[in-house]
Amino acid sequence: MILTSPLFASVRTVRFGISTRQGGVSPEPYGMNLSFLVGDEVPHVEENRRRFFGSLGIDPASLAIPDQIHGDRVVYAHEPGRYPECDGVVSDRAGVHCCVSVADCVPVFLVDPVRQAVAVVHAGWRGTVAGIARRGVRMMQDTFGSHPEDLLAHIGPGADVCCYEVGAEVAARFARDMVLGRGKKWFANLKKANKRQLLDAGLTEKCIEVSPLCTISDTSLHSYRRDGKRSGRMMGVIGLKGEV
Repeated sequence: MILTSPLFASVRTVRFGISTRQGGVSPEPYGMNLSFLVGDEVPHVEENRRRFFGSLGIDPASLAIPDQIHGDRVVYAHEPGRYPECDGVVSDRAGVHCCVSVADCVPVFLVDPVRQAVAVVHAGWRGTVAGIARRGVRMMQDTFGSHPEDLLAHIGPGADVCCYEVGAEVAARFARDMVLGRGKKWFANLKKANKRQLLDAGLTEKCIEVSPLCTISDTSLHSYRRDGKRSGRMMGVIGLKGEV
């Protein structure tokens, strides 16, 4: 199963998809695991990647992947490869597919259908607090001359406010309406926080799509919070086909 976006489907030059836990060859609890770094067998991961990216018409060698250090740095991806010391990439190069790995953190994807450019950022609680979604919009403005009102955004599945418990010290770093208190517990709303950043950056409400899926409660998705060290990883990918 691959998660798609009705909003992005309107832009025929874009390839986009997010993997789930379903459809892979790895033994449980990995399933459709796309990470080489979680203890899964390399041949299994390679076959899972072949299946996922192949179904989207994407060569895995075309991926531009940030190292994901839970910061707020976003860089321009001029070619495939790993990009160190950052949590987001933007590109206007056909055949360069921007990609992040997630298992509770929220992936935020951007498309500029006017300037023909794309972006993805990895927003855990640290990146969210640091404003990485807003930084992604600014990077598209500075790099491509994008106008925020032209941008389309998809906030993908992640740990949702129903399940994402945080300590009081983390809760205090969010705006008050971005956390939910239940007794003595606090639950952060990463999706709402990132959506607000996009709105504050100038995107319009109708151009922001938010996945209703929670990685912790939905067992068809990978969750580090739920499964611990034996959790697999999903990947979200976006890129340009090079067609006008």
